[in-house]
Amino acid sequence: MDNKQFDAIVVGSGISGGWAAKELTERGLKVLVLERGKDIKHGADYKGEHATASKLPFYGMPDRERNAREYPVQSSSYAFSEANVQFWNNDKENPYIRTEDKPFSWKRADVVGGRSLLWGRQVYRWSEQDFKANAADGNGIPWPVDYKDIAPWYSHVEKFIGVSGEAEGLPQLPDSEFLPPMEYFEVENTIKGRVKKKLPDITVTMGRCAILTQEHKGRAPCHYCGPCHRGCSTGSYFSSQSSTLPAATATGNLTLLPNQVVERLEHDETGKRITAVKVVDTQTGERREFTAKIFFLCASTLGSAQIMLNSSSSLHPNGLGNKSGALGRYLMDHAKLGHMSMVVDDTDRFYRGNRPNGLYIPRFRNVGGQDADADFVRGYGYQAMAMRPDWETTFNTKGFGADYKESLRKPGPFWIWFLQGFIECLPQASNRIYLDANKPDRFGVPQLVTEFSWSDNELSLAKDSAVQAEKIFRAAGAVFYETADIDTLSEGGASIHEMGTARMGDDPMQSVLNKYNQAHEVDNLFVTDGSFMTSASCVNPSLTYMAFTARACDYAVKQLNAGRLGA
Repeated sequence: MDNKQFDAIVVGSGISGGWAAKELTERGLKVLVLERGKDIKHGADYKGEHATASKLPFYGMPDRERNAREYPVQSSSYAFSEANVQFWNNDKENPYIRTEDKPFSWKRADVVGGRSLLWGRQVYRWSEQDFKANAADGNGIPWPVDYKDIAPWYSHVEKFIGVSGEAEGLPQLPDSEFLPPMEYFEVENTIKGRVKKKLPDITVTMGRCAILTQEHKGRAPCHYCGPCHRGCSTGSYFSSQSSTLPAATATGNLTLLPNQVVERLEHDETGKRITAVKVVDTQTGERREFTAKIFFLCASTLGSAQIMLNSSSSLHPNGLGNKSGALGRYLMDHAKLGHMSMVVDDTDRFYRGNRPNGLYIPRFRNVGGQDADADFVRGYGYQAMAMRPDWETTFNTKGFGADYKESLRKPGPFWIWFLQGFIECLPQASNRIYLDANKPDRFGVPQLVTEFSWSDNELSLAKDSAVQAEKIFRAAGAVFYETADIDTLSEGGASIHEMGTARMGDDPMQSVLNKYNQAHEVDNLFVTDGSFMTSASCVNPSLTYMAFTARACDYAVKQLNAGRLGA
């Protein structure tokens, strides 16, 4: 392709990159999207979407030897399977360096659309308390924005992607623009009622998810087929492939190039303006560069920071826009700890289909002030999933003949109810990434090195999540429960909610980006994936990435049209 002049270049086509492409093209800009992964077509290339086990290698069981050799990090994800292995990064071909005593699990996709094909689709707004937490307790730097600044952009995003859920009127979890919520299992209604009666300060609600419960903007409602992470040809869940990239394509202003590894960004003689992006074609090895007026990095929290660190120069010796020294630091994720109970089902109601959603218990600790019995700051929420055992868990029971086989067709008399605590992580400078110039990858780009560990605050939160889970299980009427020990706390990165590495703030000596996701030192560079996050909250962050991306695009185009960006 000839290097024609683009108005904007977006690096990455995942949740943030797709939104940048949509917003910029719809405002009339000619946009080039550069994607590291291979090209796939929505629907047509979801090869394992509805494949039965008999159609998959090893009857769908994991290829352990191959996974250990080529996918040791990716295969640890719940979403990784033989039905979608083609969506994932090959760790052998595209390695990074995990510090052994401070490991971080970097989950990566390898297709157009990125992890928007693989995400859990849970979408929650941040609250005013979340945005003010750093300033309130002194952990991290203050956010340069407040909830009121982002609320209109949350609405803008929600109206497009479609969010099913129910309003609860909670200050710590603001309501969204909702489509009807998914239906409760009867046992969940029972649990919800019992908890409300016995623990009135704790709310049990249906998960808020970017999955349609009714037709929305040409996309069909979910038909509860179940395996969402294999791809969704009906577009019932939000992804770049089903929503933002088609919208950008419809403008006629989008050019998308897959198989392009971004090596570095080049700037002009002042160091204040990006002039070009240098790429390597993953198929041919050809090196090229593309120019534009503005640049959006949406390559993922670690990917964008890697590009900026590798874009050092005499004017930016420690990495592009890194006068503060914050670039690559303050890496965050949500710690996870799972707790389990059994609840007797006293109804004979059966359900068809596989509901791709569970219940949610919003944060209730340190809400509106510090709880007297809390030896920690911040909080956590629970994502809860109910599962009724079937023949797969009872096949080894005693029996014989037709009556025995008929009994296996019926679900068990109880439900297993999981509570998985998602625990806020404090920003720490010691949690970081950096580059090892002595260990380049196959494209000659220095490999990224991760160093990450949980702080005492996360450990205290995890312990408390077990204490409170026991109270909830008892209130729910569980006949058996077991809470987890912090020895089972997830490894950093396991939640796939990585944040930080190029945080925003008002002070250029403490942050990389300003309140509009614009680099303090480079006027035409914007970073809108998880890199910009200044703290982590305890809710899934993707909705916040999308809202900030749309807001940054609006700002960037206005600045460009006013002649303040791009020569």
